[in-house]
Amino acid sequence: MSSVTTTQAAILSKIAEKDNYLSDLPRHNVNPLWKTTGVVAPRPSPAASIALWKYEELRPLMMSAARLIDAEEAQRRVLIFTNPSMKPPYTTDTITCGLQLIKPGETAAPHRHYAFAIRFIIEGTAGFTSVDGERITMEAGDMVLTPSWTWHDHGLDGEDPMIWLDANDLPLYHKLPIHFAENYPEPLYPTKPIDNSDMFRFPWAKMKAQLDLQDGDYVVETYRKPDGTHVSSTLGAHALRLKAGKSSTPIRATCSFVFHSQAGSGKTVIEGANGEVKTLSWTVHDTFAVPAWSRITHVAEPNTDAYLFSLSDMPLLENLNMYRVE
Repeated sequence: MSSVTTTQAAILSKIAEKDNYLSDLPRHNVNPLWKTTGVVAPRPSPAASIALWKYEELRPLMMSAARLIDAEEAQRRVLIFTNPSMKPPYTTDTITCGLQLIKPGETAAPHRHYAFAIRFIIEGTAGFTSVDGERITMEAGDMVLTPSWTWHDHGLDGEDPMIWLDANDLPLYHKLPIHFAENYPEPLYPTKPIDNSDMFRFPWAKMKAQLDLQDGDYVVETYRKPDGTHVSSTLGAHALRLKAGKSSTPIRATCSFVFHSQAGSGKTVIEGANGEVKTLSWTVHDTFAVPAWSRITHVAEPNTDAYLFSLSDMPLLENLNMYRVE
């Protein structure tokens, strides 16, 4: 009987000693890994959730912003697509997207930053952006790049407001706190002659022609620089065509996506990494976010072909040897 009591006492003593040990660790700014669950997840576990933004709801809000936000703030006249599971600036875990509007006659002050940015023009004509002084025209459907740490500004010579999808890799700098930004000391950056080279501007007409030349119910084209590489080392862009009434091949990848409907209507069936399944119905100019490791199937409405523009962090993951697709 006494041996049992002695054993119990030893166990209780060890428990007390262990509790004291654990309670003392924070004082040394250390924590026990063995007490932390979920450090190594069995599958991707993105914080972002599936989300859809309807253009017919947001366009009036952009027009209100045009009245309320003056020219001095024009470079930030943006409504961020904020993922419902996260806070700004997250549209997905690695991508920030939003709608930006500029009014006729406005010119936003030049600035530069480490974040790489992409613009996809939704509506408007005779806009322009300048990248290190090279003026580039912007028309509906164009994709325009502002590479990391380049001076850039934008303006509008047209008679109606211009709205574009504005995207960047800013979430990366919330994990890697090494971002820099700088405003140009003068109101205008010295401008060179117009340069619509393939380095910064990718017209929709050219991309659509590439898609339409190919056979198949579902076609994907990657936006690439003249040297054949992705448009940046962190964000990539694609264009998709779905024939009327047809479906895409289901795909699941470690990258997250933002899709924007350039033309047509359809629905997308998404099975998230957690097994949740959602079906999103979209039409022209709607935008939706798909977290990493989601199974994605697009379906076009039966009346017309559908075209989607997409962004992803595929280049980043490829460069880190972390890209996986099935």
